[in-house]
Amino acid sequence: MTCLPAHTDRRLGLVIDLDTCVGCQACVTACKEWNTGGHMAPLTDVDPYGGNVDGVWFNRVHSYEHTTEMGGRTVNFPRSCLHCETPACVTVCPTGASYKRASDGIVLVDEDKCIGCKLCSWACPYGAREFDADVGVMKKCTLCVDRIYNDNLAEEDRVPACVAACPTSARHFGDLGDPTSAVSLLVAERGGVDLMPEMGYHPTNKYLPPRANTARAASVPAPALEPVRTEGGFLGWVDRMLSN
Repeated sequence: MTCLPAHTDRRLGLVIDLDTCVGCQACVTACKEWNTGGHMAPLTDVDPYGGNVDGVWFNRVHSYEHTTEMGGRTVNFPRSCLHCETPACVTVCPTGASYKRASDGIVLVDEDKCIGCKLCSWACPYGAREFDADVGVMKKCTLCVDRIYNDNLAEEDRVPACVAACPTSARHFGDLGDPTSAVSLLVAERGGVDLMPEMGYHPTNKYLPPRANTARAASVPAPALEPVRTEGGFLGWVDRMLSN
């Protein structure tokens, strides 16, 4: 059994806005592109163009149809590791391969210690662990540790690849352990929530729920179109040709 740090200096994580996520998969693609050469590289693809597609993806987006009294809407739900405060994937690990960093709260996997027993994937209720069959080890979101601490990048680029790529700014990154940080204030303002709080793992990542479907779209009553006259002219000739 692997122990958790008694305290973390920071709680780095993501805040995901389900109201503005459009399900474009830009975060998924950017994550794959960056991390296939990053800390947990490679991210294996198996038979990508065949009938038995498989592979390692740290971030996946699921889309659901949600019906309310105001009508239906599509909710796009990105899912990756939530870097929990008390992650079961860490405490269940028999070799210490899964661990939580005391400096920033990020949960990582030491591939040199991982034996591929998959206990962590069974323990994680969020389905955030990915087994790489090619190398026989578990892999997961790293919050792009090789990017957020990279001094060779401009300061504004030291964010996870998924955050940098999001075209609608639905993904935010910061210290959720600091109540005055931009992400913490955003969570407080929008009523951010934990995923499956009843499990008791206290995820660091938060979700901002979709806003109520108010009449945000302007209602512009358009006048009815006049019927097209077909008794003469060019349109009449086209109508007669198409009717033959």
